[in-house]
Amino acid sequence: MKKNLLLLLSLITINLSAQDCSDLFISEYVEGPGNNNAVEIYNPTSNDVNLDGYTINRYGNGSQTPSETWSLSGSISSGDAISIGNGQLDSVYVNNTYWSLPVDPVFYSSCDYHCSGVYPTPFYFNGDDAITLEKAGNIIDIFGKVGEDPGSAWTDDATAGYTDANGGSWITRYNTLVRKADIKNGITMNPFVFNPTAEYDTIGYANYTNLGSHSCDCITTDIENKSSSYLIYPNPASKGNTIYINSKNSIKSIALYNSIGQNILETENINFDTSNLNSGSYIIKIKLINGTVLENKIVIK
Repeated sequence: MKKNLLLLLSLITINLSAQDCSDLFISEYVEGPGNNNAVEIYNPTSNDVNLDGYTINRYGNGSQTPSETWSLSGSISSGDAISIGNGQLDSVYVNNTYWSLPVDPVFYSSCDYHCSGVYPTPFYFNGDDAITLEKAGNIIDIFGKVGEDPGSAWTDDATAGYTDANGGSWITRYNTLVRKADIKNGITMNPFVFNPTAEYDTIGYANYTNLGSHSCDCITTDIENKSSSYLIYPNPASKGNTIYINSKNSIKSIALYNSIGQNILETENINFDTSNLNSGSYIIKIKLINGTVLENKIVIK
């Protein structure tokens, strides 16, 4: 019986260890002044990861279901981190009630990529919103606690379950949090309580210096192909949308092919209009200035 128990415990330990460095996770969280909000995603695996099927989701004010979802498309190179920030560049009058202010230029230039600046997106989060990274609808990482409204933010106060019920110091509002280097995977089960400092270091208000890179014990050697990370947005796209392509490396040209291999578009721009495209699937080839060619499927609805 004792041997069987030891064997069972060994198998459980092996299974837990096997999960380390196996999928993407959230590596940085920025909740800055105004709409200066960003989420960084890290690839701890030994392979490039195609982003199709991955989403970033906001669960606002204690909601049990996503308030907004943003679909990712593109690829993250092994050992690379990509930062995605709110892309609002102009003031917007929301619901005839208040002005939503643009992000500041320093923040904007610090992010690798930007979501649509059209309200709402998950990047309009506040310190009391849970954020998830999901793959095919399954949660692979959680920041915060889904279904809990902590007040203004999650805090350092264990006596209040890390909510601000007893006036604890805010951690997830007006702060930048970076995942600790010894964290090797995401949180897949909604936590009983969310202690922000258990897995994150705080580096202060409006601190954007770490965006786009991450130190993790999963990968200890230099990876030479980090410049191959890129994002496509939106994908899928509705007919008439403008599709944007962003890469850490400069893009030389973009080519689009239909389902029978015909080249229907060539451009040196990093975006293109879909008004003249038929609904269906296309292959996009992105040629970088260093000669690398990246390939992905896009869908026009």
